[in-house]
Parts: sequence; structure tokens; C-alpha cells
Amino acid sequence: MANPNYITPEGARKLSEELGRLRSVERPRIVQEVSDAAAQGDRSENAEYIYGKKKLREIDRRMRYLTKRLETAVVVDPKEERGDKIFFGATVEVEDEDGKRRAYRIVGEDEIDSKGGSISWKSPIGKALLGKKIGDVVTVQRPAGDLELEIVGVKYG
Repeated sequence: MANPNYITPEGARKLSEELGRLRSVERPRIVQEVSDAAAQGDRSENAEYIYGKKKLREIDRRMRYLTKRLETAVVVDPKEERGDKIFFGATVEVEDEDGKRRAYRIVGEDEIDSKGGSISWKSPIGKALLGKKIGDVVTVQRPAGDLELEIVGVKYG
């Protein structure tokens, strides 16, 4: 697999729940709205009909995307990884040059939440941290200049 789609069990569950909600709640509701709007007559000037069809295409597009992502997902349970090395699913505490500490959780591309500290394993920081261990210092290249981070903690689960 050239480009694996790693995801945590929690991330896979969220994508599955979104797909289920779109399939069983959102799409049927919009189909009914489009049907009701179509029954009103002239569709060319019917804003509800036109908007409903557009919304339906967006829902179908998102459903195709989610289905594809779930089909290619490689679920990795972070609880299975042990030891002091950093692997996918680890929560890593780092300290920068100014002594400021921050925690990052290394997750799949579909789970990124930068405000919550969840970063992709493909991100510059994620790539720099993978395979390292407590005490290592990594250099992250970024447009604003290189950033040195010391790894001060690693936990899983």
C-alpha cells in the first residue's frame, strides 16, 4: 500500500457514524424536500428545488468520500503500541526552545484537530516525532524557521 490511510478506532467510528447519519437521516430528509418542491410545478425557477438538488449532490459527494476513506482505512489501536518509541496514536509531550510545553496526539488525516492537539502522522511535526523517544530533540522545518522540540513524555491510549 503506497499511501496507507491510518486511523484510530475512535476516528473510524466517527467517520462511520457520520456516514450512517448522512445515509439514514440527512439524505432521506433532503430527498423528501426536493420531492415536495418538485410537486410545486416549474422547477427552473423553484429555489427550494434547485437548492435541494445542490444539497443532495453535496451529501452524495461526502458519502462517496467517507465510504472510500473507510474502505481504505487501516485501523491502528494505539493501545497495542508499547515501549518508549513514538508510533501512530501516541500522545507526545514536547518542550520548545522557550521552555513552553505542548502535547500532540499523532492521528490519521481524517482525525486532525490542530486546536485539540491532534496532528497527522504526515505533518512536519508528526513525521519528526515518529520513531523517536523521550529525551530526543527533533528539528521541525517550517516556513517561520526551524523549531527544536525536546520529547519529554510519551503515552498511549
